[in-house]
Amino acid sequence: MGLFSKKHKSDELVAPVNGKLIPLEKVDDQVFSQKMMGDGFAVEPSDGKIVSPVSGKVESVFPTKHALMISTKNGLEIMLHLGLDTVELNGKPFEITVNEGDSIESGQSLGNMDLDEIVNSGKKTTVITIVSNMDSVSKMSPVDTKTVNSGDTVQTAIL
Repeated sequence: MGLFSKKHKSDELVAPVNGKLIPLEKVDDQVFSQKMMGDGFAVEPSDGKIVSPVSGKVESVFPTKHALMISTKNGLEIMLHLGLDTVELNGKPFEITVNEGDSIESGQSLGNMDLDEIVNSGKKTTVITIVSNMDSVSKMSPVDTKTVNSGDTVQTAIL
């Protein structure tokens, strides 16, 4: 039996924004590039429309709106982080349209981020999708640099 047999659960992760997909190791932030928070991928966004990278439940929306936590039915814990060092912007460039406890579908709109405002504040717009409970994951598919549309499947986590 291969890794993708029925006895293994898996979750597909989709691009949360349109833009350039990059491996996590290439993110210009050591906490993410060295996978201290978990494994995943990043997208350099071409616009500010944000969608959910997975189907599941919104566990938390950070007060500064720069990050959300989402859990999947298979038990993956996903952190969606909007920009680098954007916690310092106190939520100003972000409009999040979901709330804690909401059930969401992969590719469903979560809100918007104002890319110009983030750049003008001296921050980077990189959107990062992290599996934070890597102890539950046996394998993550590799990520290649390429252009993606929001909702495109970009990575699979095998539990």
